[in-house]
Amino acid sequence: MSRELEADRENWLQRWRAGQIGFHQATPSPLLVECWDRVGARDGTTVFVPLAGKSVDMPWLAEQGYDVFGVELASLAVEQFFAEQGLEPRVSHTPKGVLSESGPIALLCGDVFALDAPDLAKCGAFFDRAAVIALPPGLRQRYAREVYSKLPRGCVGLMITLEYPRHEKQGPPFSVPEAEVRELFESDWDIELLVRRDILAYQQSFRDEGVTALHAAAYRMQKR
Repeated sequence: MSRELEADRENWLQRWRAGQIGFHQATPSPLLVECWDRVGARDGTTVFVPLAGKSVDMPWLAEQGYDVFGVELASLAVEQFFAEQGLEPRVSHTPKGVLSESGPIALLCGDVFALDAPDLAKCGAFFDRAAVIALPPGLRQRYAREVYSKLPRGCVGLMITLEYPRHEKQGPPFSVPEAEVRELFESDWDIELLVRRDILAYQQSFRDEGVTALHAAAYRMQKR
């Protein structure tokens, strides 16, 4: 494991231990609700949710009729997810980590970078709200190269990013502009910008840090 990846892992584990999870949303992501129908995911397919945390986006996707395969590093996040959803998961130990399953939702406590193509073979779709923007630049490149490359051909998904003047704030979450999204993924994926929204008025913490412009962007992606 690289020093950068090890440091990033420890940073996120410490955030969960300290309850520093301001990135968690109590309601489904607005751009997921608005844009998911335009993604074109097959009915009943499995949706891959990387760096899933305890996201309520997972039960929202399950309610739409999809299976969900989330991957999360922090065991505390996995425990809190099932407790807060009122679910008693079946727990099994796998070579990639501890797998907790309840109904259509499976949540793997493990390293997303350790996944192999067979682990993702059933994932005909993905939803990425908090993964690509959570990773520093070097790990974003590795993430695109080592994780997204293992998703099956024809996979479709929705990626949500943030855009702000990089000199005004240190991530995470990091600013990932459209040019970088295309640089990271366009060699293997068709990318369509669905919407870009000015959200600065709704993000007090960013304004408190002196950020003067903040947009959320949603991309439909399909693997060639």
